[in-house]
Amino acid sequence: MPPTSPKKHGGEQQPDTNSGQKSQRSKAARVSDDAADKKTRRLKDAEISFPIVYGTISFWLGKKASEFNSHKWTVYVRSATNEDLSVIIKRAVFQLHPSFNNPTRVVESAPFELSESGWGEFEIAITLFFHNDVCDKQLDLYHQLKLYPEDDNGPQSTKKPVVVETYDEIVFSEPTEAFFLRVQNHPAAFVPRLPAGLNLPLPGPIEHVNEKKRGDTKDHPLSQWFMNFSEADELLKLAAARQQVILWQE
Repeated sequence: MPPTSPKKHGGEQQPDTNSGQKSQRSKAARVSDDAADKKTRRLKDAEISFPIVYGTISFWLGKKASEFNSHKWTVYVRSATNEDLSVIIKRAVFQLHPSFNNPTRVVESAPFELSESGWGEFEIAITLFFHNDVCDKQLDLYHQLKLYPEDDNGPQSTKKPVVVETYDEIVFSEPTEAFFLRVQNHPAAFVPRLPAGLNLPLPGPIEHVNEKKRGDTKDHPLSQWFMNFSEADELLKLAAARQQVILWQE
C-alpha cells in the first residue's frame, strides 16, 4: 500500500522529530429553530465549545516487523482535557485506506478510537456524529497517519512511538436550551459566551459511575504519549473562573 501525500488541515507542526501537533477551530452546523420549547428553542447569545484532540500514535514492531506489517498504530478523537466526549458525540466513523478489510470502521461509544497494523502512511477521514439535541449535522476531520520520524536518518524505536495530534475546538453557536442546560457544567465543555438574562442552575451532584464504564481517557494505556495543549488548559481555567463568578452573583 503506497503512501499518499498528506492533506493540510490547519495548525503548525511541532519541531520534535517524533511528534507533531496542530491547532484549529471548527464550527458545527446549526440546527433549524422550528419550535418554542426547551428542546428546540435556541439561545441566541450563547456559545459552547468542546476542545478536542485527534491524531495517531504508531509503534514500530522491531524484530516482529515485516515488509507488509511494520507498525501498529491507533487513531483517536479525545477531549483536550481527557474528559468523556460521549456527552456530545454519538458515534465516530474512521475511513481507512481501501486496502484494509472493512475500511469503514464505526465506533459507537467512547473512547472513540481504533487500532490497526500495516506499513503505509495514508490520510484517515474521521466523521463525528452528534446526539440529536446537539447537532443534526456531521463534522468531518482529516488526519495523516505517520509511521516514521521526521528525521529519516534517525533510528526507529519500539518503545518511543511517533505521535501526531491536532488540537481543535468544536463550536456550537446558538445551542438549544436543552443542550446548553445538559452540558453547561460538564468538565469537557467551555462556555465563552452566556445568553443574556439566563439564570444558570447550580451544578448538580456528581453521579457515581463505574470506573470501567467511564468514557474519559485519563487512564488510557497510551495517555503517557498524549500531548499537553496549553490553550486547552487556559480554556479550562476560564471556564472555572466563569462558574465562580456566576455562583458569587447568586
